[in-house]
Amino acid sequence: LERFHARQLRVSPHVLGHSKAHVGRVVAELVRAAKAQGLQPGPLALSLRGDFVRIGSAYEQHKVRSPDCFDILVPLRLPPHLEPQPRCADGLGPCGAFVCGLRARDGWTRRCRPFAEGFCVELQGRSHLSSGLVLRWFQGHLQRCLGAVRYRLQERCRVSLSACPGQPPTLHILPCSDYVCCHISMAVRLVPAIPLGDALYLTALPPEGPHGSLAPEALWGLNASRQEQRLLGWLKEQAPAASCHLKCLQILKGLRDLRRHGLEEPFCSQWGRVLSSYILKTALFSLLLQGPLEAWDEQFLVERLEDLVLYLRDCLRKQVLMDFFLGNTSMPEAVALPRFLKEAAPVNLLSAFDGPTLDLVAFQLISTWVQAPHVIRTYSSPRYWRPVPAP
Repeated sequence: LERFHARQLRVSPHVLGHSKAHVGRVVAELVRAAKAQGLQPGPLALSLRGDFVRIGSAYEQHKVRSPDCFDILVPLRLPPHLEPQPRCADGLGPCGAFVCGLRARDGWTRRCRPFAEGFCVELQGRSHLSSGLVLRWFQGHLQRCLGAVRYRLQERCRVSLSACPGQPPTLHILPCSDYVCCHISMAVRLVPAIPLGDALYLTALPPEGPHGSLAPEALWGLNASRQEQRLLGWLKEQAPAASCHLKCLQILKGLRDLRRHGLEEPFCSQWGRVLSSYILKTALFSLLLQGPLEAWDEQFLVERLEDLVLYLRDCLRKQVLMDFFLGNTSMPEAVALPRFLKEAAPVNLLSAFDGPTLDLVAFQLISTWVQAPHVIRTYSSPRYWRPVPAP
């Protein structure tokens, strides 16, 4: 396992740091250009707030294999007189989905109508902010600003923007000459986000699964990435200096990816969705806070990794793994959660999957762990390597 981690999963801190710095500079240029252009239409349209939030494994020290995919939240600004009012979708969408009503400080007037017609949909007799319309505006807005960025960056890199229906746009960065020592082509997913305060954001739900006609037009997901980063920072302070908790997460993600090569559709896709990186990270958080943190010293790597696998297996068999932040009232006092998160309804991350699928994933997970050396030897050969998809 140590050799597997060192040779195939561990990302060079130097290369990762260089890539993150380059991504930060390019995204800052694009956001600056998009914010400047967004000031022109007037106060009745969306605009960019002007900053961006780095999220995901590349910024949480558990990225695996190659620093070529990044996730960036791009906060948007509503017109000055409008405020978001999110609430649980209550059966209108998948578990954990939200709808976003809007409140006008001075009451809805004729001046609000252009914004409502451009960015809202009617739901239960009320006007709600549409994630689909916001996403389409965001894609077009960035595309219009790309020319200015290309011109300013042409000596350092080539940039392009691609988008699939219902998905956030992806910024592709190809470094030129020797500007980036690693010469890695990078894909940066730019996720438009509606700020709610307390470092919480609403982001568009992915168009996966039968969510009905409301998705992606009216439904949003709650993004608590900043709370995850704060929790990871607190755990780093409390755990031993040579803690292995992030290495356990990396190895489990690596074994999941290798095992996928031996599976056939449709179960191959189900395997990846059930054992998504977010679900693996949630299981790790839950197990870590059961303590004691001293037990996560690196000398106990195999024992802790086995504990994580067995904990996941039990969750899959019980068909229950609760979201770590929504409705969690047992968070350590040192990691204060916003009131909105504490009062939200708890969400079972496995509720979208049927029992037979979860049972089969649990069986394959234990099989993968028991046969880990064989899985690593078999599926680590170059003939099983596939192009890394966009994040």
